[in-house]
Amino acid sequence: MEQTPTPLTKPQEPKLPTPPPSPPKPLKKSFVTSLMEAATLRSTSFKEDSYLLSSLKPSMRKSLQDLKNLLSSTNLQESSIWGIPLSSSGADDLGFKELEGVVAYMNGCDREGHPVCYNAYGVFKDKEMYERIFGDDEKLKRFLRWRVQVLERGISLLQFKPGGVNSIIQVTDLKDMPKRELRVASNQILSLFQDNYPELVAKKIFINVPWYFSVLYSMFSPFLTQRTKSKFVIAREGFVAETLYKYIRPEYVPVQHGGLSRPGDGVHGATITWDIVVGGWDLDYGAEYVPLAKDGYTVSIEKSRRITSSDEPIHNSYTSREPGKMVLSIDNTSSRRRKVAAYRYFVQRPSI
Repeated sequence: MEQTPTPLTKPQEPKLPTPPPSPPKPLKKSFVTSLMEAATLRSTSFKEDSYLLSSLKPSMRKSLQDLKNLLSSTNLQESSIWGIPLSSSGADDLGFKELEGVVAYMNGCDREGHPVCYNAYGVFKDKEMYERIFGDDEKLKRFLRWRVQVLERGISLLQFKPGGVNSIIQVTDLKDMPKRELRVASNQILSLFQDNYPELVAKKIFINVPWYFSVLYSMFSPFLTQRTKSKFVIAREGFVAETLYKYIRPEYVPVQHGGLSRPGDGVHGATITWDIVVGGWDLDYGAEYVPLAKDGYTVSIEKSRRITSSDEPIHNSYTSREPGKMVLSIDNTSSRRRKVAAYRYFVQRPSI
């Protein structure tokens, strides 16, 4: 029976369905925000927990077996990771010679022997340069291929063995970086490295950072694990050299960052040739190569021996296989006479 409204009762209004809440608008990520995420968030393919072999997915077990094979191999014909060859020294020339040694390049190693990769994008504040490199999608893809080549040069220097040097150092210079223009390129670079080269970076050092970058880090810092904090270093303008010296010897820090390293110095795989002559000789001479890695072994190139006055000038050469320094010793302590010595050396860069 239909109920009619009375003066004491109001007709009930039909209930309309409540519209679902509109999704929040995605926030635009700045380049600095992307760097923060890359430094603080781990790749989804990596966790710090321990796993039982039986609990791993087939693809993960295969990757683990590939890694075991890589570590146990004693005669690698070419550098590779996960069974995939790295870019060789004869990789495609992508036409970025002007960026070599400026935008992204490998230079020396840190105090523990990790190869160091430097990144600086300040040159792209020039609009003409920016358009020439990032003008369209095809140019951007070519730049990304070149950037991967640079990274894989560093990876090819790694040892991939227990207790060895198995990761690199990334140093990124934020000075004069056009953040808005490079947002797309930088995000793609970060995603590419995180997805394909996880956990191959021992430390990320950002130099010449703006003041707000430090503020962002202070906000994120309480939520980071100690392990993540240890991989993330920032240095404001004026503290660059001081910060880099904590991790890298001054002779391996580029001159533009307050160090002593110039293009062509200390190249891995370089051949050094030297000549020494001493008037009258009659002293002790020796030569050795000292690796920078703490667990490296000193290579005796020429054992210390007595050089008589009738001997010819010394001429020798050595090709380094790991970062280090050449030490030439001339000992005249057993003689009371002062000697005059002359020497010269040449460093031949490898074809990279």
